[in-house]
Amino acid sequence: MYKEYEPEVLKKLQNIELDMLKDFDKLCTEHNIDYFLCGGTLLGAVRHGGFIPWDDDIDIGMTRVHYDRFLDVAKYEYADRYDLINAQLNPAFPCMFTKWYKKGTTFRDEDAITTGYNAGIAIDIFCFDNVWDDNKMLRKQAMRGWIFNKLFVLRKISRPTILTGGVKGKIAMAVSRIAHYLLKGMAISPHRLYQQANQAALCCRDLSTRRAAYLFDQSPYINMMRMVDIYPTRFMEFEGVQLRVPNHPEAYLKVQYGNDYMTLPPEDKRHNHPPMELDFGSGEG
Repeated sequence: MYKEYEPEVLKKLQNIELDMLKDFDKLCTEHNIDYFLCGGTLLGAVRHGGFIPWDDDIDIGMTRVHYDRFLDVAKYEYADRYDLINAQLNPAFPCMFTKWYKKGTTFRDEDAITTGYNAGIAIDIFCFDNVWDDNKMLRKQAMRGWIFNKLFVLRKISRPTILTGGVKGKIAMAVSRIAHYLLKGMAISPHRLYQQANQAALCCRDLSTRRAAYLFDQSPYINMMRMVDIYPTRFMEFEGVQLRVPNHPEAYLKVQYGNDYMTLPPEDKRHNHPPMELDFGSGEG
């Protein structure tokens, strides 16, 4: 999905997110929590030295031990300014990641309105779990997690975000709507589907593996990295601030965006997350 913002609105949103990033980095530094920019935020750091010009969100990755530590710490650190939401804290939340959002603001997309959860301007935090070194076992783990996640989302949402356009996109949307009503009619618990997806992600938690992945994207393999490409994390400038990135960001970006990731995409291939409700905290939306 892509929508052009009024320039002053997008700039204000990005400025708030940048201030949040500074607080986030400070919190993580104080508590020895390692993180790395990922997704469009990492691409923006490498290609633009900051935000992709049309981007409206922040993507952060953490491996499991740091992710769990962050969730514990963020319950009380900066709690006067920020709050957490994920599927464990709020059953209405339809995603496998966590949002760390600014209190007093509103940023609600179509999914938030459909499922009924409230959140503000946020940093999205993705947990990269250990995955099997053996490719056959990896495929089983990845597909189990990915399929149960898609069922979890479809149980809650009849019209999920689909990046494919044209006939394929229309077919995918029709199939999604049918699946949604079938799952709802069968009274399958969304929490049960969430637990199954989460169990797949956690199956290598106590193992030392060569790779880690967030299995719940458009493809189960698109957010997978070798540990040596993640660690040690290093610093890169993002809008004048030094923030942590993977040790070899190019390895991740090539998988995510192709070998020509430094080339700007045409407008019909751009992607952002336009809200249906936006409030900066002073009553203006």
